[in-house]
This record gives sequence, structure tokens and C-alpha cells, in this order.
Amino acid sequence: MAKQAVGLLETRGLACLVVGVDAMLKSANVELAGPMKQVGSALCNAVVFGDVAAVKAALDAGAAAASESGEVVSAHVIARPDDAIDGVLPKDPGAAARAARK
Repeated sequence: MAKQAVGLLETRGLACLVVGVDAMLKSANVELAGPMKQVGSALCNAVVFGDVAAVKAALDAGAAAASESGEVVSAHVIARPDDAIDGVLPKDPGAAARAARK
């Protein structure tokens, strides 16, 4: 799947982030970019990628679901990200294994 867009969801607390990520992955054709990360001060974030419309729909669904069970700090879509952004995004350790199976 091409990285036409990147979506970032940041919450206060892991439980509401898990709820939000579950909703994002079920609502649109997006992939989770690596593991969810704890930033500090109870802030946690997750990154998804896919085409622009799918990422926007997924982020809307994820933010709505997460806000029902906790606090959403930020939800942002980056359309057509620069290639240099890969250096700061989490890496998916299973991506190489999935590519090898195809």
C-alpha cells in the first residue's frame, strides 16, 4: 500500500488509544505503521497510512471511538508526506516478513 497519507492519533491513556486504533483499522483500508508508542505523561500515539480518503475516514472513526472512552489529544492527517518523514515514523517489524510471504 502506498503512503499517500499518514494519520496520527494521540490520546491520554493506552486504553482509549487501543479502542481508537481498533476503530481505525476496522473502518477503512489503512495499515498500522509499527507498534503504538507511549510518549510520556500518559500520552500515547499510533500512526496509520493509506490513501488520503481512507486515512481521513479511519482517523475520524478512531478519534470518535477513542473520545468515548478517554481523551483525544490530537488527530491529524498528513496528505502526500515527504519521503524524509519515514525517518520519524515507527517501523513495522512484521512488514519484512509479510513482504517475504507474498
